[in-house]
Amino acid sequence: MIRYLYFVAGFIALGLGFIGVFLPLVPTVPFVILAAFCFTRGSPRFEAWLLDHPHLGPPIHAWRRSGAISRKGKWAATIGLSGSGVLGLVFLPWPWSVAPMTIALVSGAWIWSRPDG
Repeated sequence: MIRYLYFVAGFIALGLGFIGVFLPLVPTVPFVILAAFCFTRGSPRFEAWLLDHPHLGPPIHAWRRSGAISRKGKWAATIGLSGSGVLGLVFLPWPWSVAPMTIALVSGAWIWSRPDG
């Protein structure tokens, strides 16, 4: 039963990662890393597929090896977070408009604190 739950959670995380490709504040790579974690316990076959995938595998390997995020990934995250923060400032009423910018600044600082992978 636990294995089945990990399997389902892996697909949910992978789906959320896919949604993150199109929505600015939804991260992609953290959900893919979470999916790999879940598939490790729920479906080694899907974990192997993720690890061997040409686009999804390298960030997972870098994260597992040293908690690293690629320079390209850091810049992509910074651009996405900046865009989301600016949209929040423009379209949300005060004081809610400050929340996306604060989240973007904190998240961006954490992302840039990680080693390059």
